[in-house]
Amino acid sequence: MVIAHHPFLDARIFKKEAKSLVKKGHRVTMIVPRNNGKLLDIDGTPFNNRFREKVFTHEGIRIVTYNSEIAMQGLNKVLADEAVWNREGFNNQLTQLAIQEDADIYHTHEFLSLFAGIGVKRLMKSRRGKNIKLIYDSHELTPDPLDPRYTIERRDLLKEKLLTMLNEVDYIITVSDAIKSWYLSHKPELPVEVIYNSPPLAKNYVPKDNDKEGLTIGYVGNFYDNKGSGEKLIDIAESCSKQMDFQCKIIGGSRFGSSLKIPKHLESNIKSTGWVEFGTIPEHLKEVDIGWIDLENVDQSLNNNYAMPNKFFSYLNNGIPVLVNKCQEMAEFIRRYKCGYVIDKYNATSQDYKDALVYLNENKKELKEMSQNGRKVMENLYSWEKMEVRLINVYNKLQGI
Repeated sequence: MVIAHHPFLDARIFKKEAKSLVKKGHRVTMIVPRNNGKLLDIDGTPFNNRFREKVFTHEGIRIVTYNSEIAMQGLNKVLADEAVWNREGFNNQLTQLAIQEDADIYHTHEFLSLFAGIGVKRLMKSRRGKNIKLIYDSHELTPDPLDPRYTIERRDLLKEKLLTMLNEVDYIITVSDAIKSWYLSHKPELPVEVIYNSPPLAKNYVPKDNDKEGLTIGYVGNFYDNKGSGEKLIDIAESCSKQMDFQCKIIGGSRFGSSLKIPKHLESNIKSTGWVEFGTIPEHLKEVDIGWIDLENVDQSLNNNYAMPNKFFSYLNNGIPVLVNKCQEMAEFIRRYKCGYVIDKYNATSQDYKDALVYLNENKKELKEMSQNGRKVMENLYSWEKMEVRLINVYNKLQGI
């Protein structure tokens, strides 16, 4: 596992993919970045007193660490001419440490770790005569074809480099059918598998009792500050609490270095658990009636339009209907399986969400059906146990099994 940015305990990479591969008998090494000399927790908090060794084993997975700041000098050569790649780009720590592992399969997770993987593939062939297999696990589309933060020229350059690198990739894994279609439209011969960001099926599941008074909405994840979704959540609580018995449970909260300031008069309505262990999320979701996802500027981001985030499946896994704005992939899923409520706007307001929540509070029978449908689809099709089969099939194909 070759990683440029993600924290080493990332839910998809460490908790699911790496652990599933170990369980199936693979020897797994993760090469992960230190920032300012430290590994980071999921919420960005530096580990000060743990994981200090350069190489260690955690839960059966070998962890090799490197200095992110130094490695970036070489990794950023991805935007240079290809002649510069071989001469300067592949001398970075990430590529060189990966080569030392002498692995059979290299599984990359970001645009820059893919570049490191290209270096591994070329240098392993030229130095050792070894043909390794290269996976690109595309958690999102980079570059996002609609991202207004980049000039058209920069987006075109990033896309050109991506397509060049894909010529040497043996398999793409991605997180939604829409992203899969994007890759196939550019590289129709390249094998692509969708592995959703699903959790393991929640054990000891108890069907929701939607007959109780009021609503509890849940939010799984981090807020960077009061802006955007954090501010919107406070507005939703403000208006909903005036009309019904309303609670909001945040499972996660502010990232390291930021804070979500909850007004004093809403402190009894909005509770935050802080960061919790991945495996305990189902327990924290037990009293939640509706799971909230709000992705902004969907009309300016294919990634947001195509997103199927971890929290989406965490809600359904616990029989919690999902409330979301107009995001193509999630909206299609919800309409197909009747497991949530879609506000038909790219940029839904707090008033839009409040109106939807009032409606759902007044239609508890419909909410109960959504709950049952969501749990059933996870049991039958989308739990991590089903995704694990897809992952192992990819590895078996690459090994010729």
